[in-house]
Amino acid sequence: MASARKQTAQRQQLAQVAARLMAEQGIRDFRVAKQKAAQQLGIDVRQSILPKNSEIEAALGEYQRLFSGEEQPGELADMRRAALSAMRMMADFKPRLVGDVLSGLANAHSDIQLHVFAEHSESFDLFLDSRGIPFEIVERRCRFSEGHRFYPAFRFVAGEHRFEATLFADTEIREAPRSLVDGSPMDRANANRVAQLIADAELEDRLASL
Repeated sequence: MASARKQTAQRQQLAQVAARLMAEQGIRDFRVAKQKAAQQLGIDVRQSILPKNSEIEAALGEYQRLFSGEEQPGELADMRRAALSAMRMMADFKPRLVGDVLSGLANAHSDIQLHVFAEHSESFDLFLDSRGIPFEIVERRCRFSEGHRFYPAFRFVAGEHRFEATLFADTEIREAPRSLVDGSPMDRANANRVAQLIADAELEDRLASL
């Protein structure tokens, strides 16, 4: 059995490599990132203490500050503006921004992830069709306190950005799925909050340039 100090160092190294893979390859699944990192480092995951998702997220933020400090803020700002534009267009579906674009960890590999809500699921299909937006539907598994539920997610491209809009029932707007990072209810932002995030970032940039 490895010493506690060695285990801690190995865990930190795994988190850093997993974060780099997520940043460079656009991997969204923490489990996949951990497995690939372990394989790259020659570590047997069955006999190792793997980093928590929250540790990988922290390492991802640090990686982006070190290696993407110049381009990432601009990419994030563009994605938030694209998200806000889409959310305004989808206002009837009460869209909420989630994921890396909301948290600030998104980069050029990231999708813009939205949660949308409808009383009848086919209404969102019809909405995209009426706008002439080609899409594909995939299944997403979301975790709640009582277990997992499965939802359709609509993947499409608008402008230069990739979107994924997961469709929930109207009543589920009051119950967010659990975060993959720490297990708490997932953060969701409405259009007003996204607009405020954009305005705050623009003000910060102006102040920094003075």
